[in-house]
Amino acid sequence: MAGLATSLGAGAATNSLAQMPDIDTIFLFGSNPTEAHPIVSIHLKKALKKGARLVVGDPRQTWMAKRADVWLNLKPATNIALINGIINVILEKGWENKEFINKRTEGFDELRAKVREYDLKTVEKITGVSGNAIVEAARLYSQAKNGMIVYGLGVTEHNSGTENSMAIANLALVCGQIGRPSTGIMALRGQNNVQGASDLGPLPATFPGYQSITSAEAREKFEKAWGVRMSPEIGLKSVEMLERACEGKFKGIFILGEDPAQTDPNVHEVRKALDSLEFLVVQDIFHTETTKHAHVILPGASFAEKDGTFTNGERRVQRIRKAVEPLAGRAEWQVICEIATRMGYPMHYTHPSEIMDEIASLTPIYGGISYERLEKESLQWPCPTKDHPGTTTLYTDLFSRPGGLAKFMALDHKGSGEVPDSEYPYVLVTGRIREHYNNGSMTRRSPGIMELVPEELLEINAEDAVKLKIKNGDKVFVSSRRGKIRVKVRVTDRSQPGNVFLSFHFPEALSNLLTSEHKDPITGTPEYKACAVKIAKK
Repeated sequence: MAGLATSLGAGAATNSLAQMPDIDTIFLFGSNPTEAHPIVSIHLKKALKKGARLVVGDPRQTWMAKRADVWLNLKPATNIALINGIINVILEKGWENKEFINKRTEGFDELRAKVREYDLKTVEKITGVSGNAIVEAARLYSQAKNGMIVYGLGVTEHNSGTENSMAIANLALVCGQIGRPSTGIMALRGQNNVQGASDLGPLPATFPGYQSITSAEAREKFEKAWGVRMSPEIGLKSVEMLERACEGKFKGIFILGEDPAQTDPNVHEVRKALDSLEFLVVQDIFHTETTKHAHVILPGASFAEKDGTFTNGERRVQRIRKAVEPLAGRAEWQVICEIATRMGYPMHYTHPSEIMDEIASLTPIYGGISYERLEKESLQWPCPTKDHPGTTTLYTDLFSRPGGLAKFMALDHKGSGEVPDSEYPYVLVTGRIREHYNNGSMTRRSPGIMELVPEELLEINAEDAVKLKIKNGDKVFVSSRRGKIRVKVRVTDRSQPGNVFLSFHFPEALSNLLTSEHKDPITGTPEYKACAVKIAKK
């Protein structure tokens, strides 16, 4: 979100899922949608059935990579070098959209000078991708009538994740593949309401609607609405809270529907931080690794017990309606209201629709959204007024940056915070599999799913398996500088030599005991996609 907001103005997908079948070239980068975003993959498959060309940038040979016209099999954490190389080819060949660049962007000269440093030989050496594949990817995307970039956590979960997103924006802007239907950038979010949660104020530097807390005008508006003083001081990100807790400088946390003791990286330190808190409250629908550390556990409500809205990855605000009353007697919003009231700030609503009315009154991008409208249709923000139809395609005329121009960002390859060496010679990539969801607290309670995928598997290339003298089904120890797990082996060509893959769904063989402390310095997003490990049978 931070990267796209810097380059384009808003940290969100630029287009709509319904437009995907009319794409003629898909550039899929750092995403495995058939497993991690299966509904999105249905839309992409419709485009492929209609003849769309497919470029995939991914270290793993995913379902999509096997079917790609070009598979850019880059080494983990070399995203910027690869994209700079593609842009350099486009400019050398004269394939850029000169009219779009001249009319709708700024900073192009700086970008041109930077990407000249990334000739094919340099990029081949950094990324491991062949020059021919880079040239063909550049040709397909730049020459497309309607080219869309779809990217996921394989782009953002690096220590250069924000800059990786900016690099993707650079590529779209160079080719003018933005501001029209079936083009643009679709940034796939990690869970079903990540976009909606981000929109409504949990970020430490913004009020709802990405209004800066450093803005005196924004603070005055919220102070008037809420009747309390708003601090201009930027708060802490979640990872920073835990770091301060270890230092004894952060005393209490209320965790709602999150399981950092399993899903955060380097979980030894996370668990130490949770145990150092004076007071930890966890509200969830099941016991998790995190509830083990809580002083108070509150029951949460599942999707089937909620009235409210989800805002999905295409900025679409959708009404959800409870099928049953909350089993614990109250929805989360009611619990939050009662806690606030008991702490001295009266907070009273009779229905979630009243909360949405407050959101609309304070958040311009949601200004025209109400339950009355959502009962009839879902709406994509920005939807500023009650007669506005919502926005299917962003940036058709202007970008939402000062002056209305998009900004090219000149970026350099940095690489991973931790690289393999003689002691830890393999790169661990982590991610998701189709059958399990996030920490597995729900899917591991489903007998049918557990029958299909009952345990964690270490995905390793056959070439590496031979070197290590291990075979399919063997149990091995995987160790990093932070921890060790024992896990069963799955020999496959999906991982390239030198790379191994684990999910994070199973606490019995938890990959986040291995993952590193490195994170993006701008957003604090952990580097889940690359850390150094060693593998041994004993």
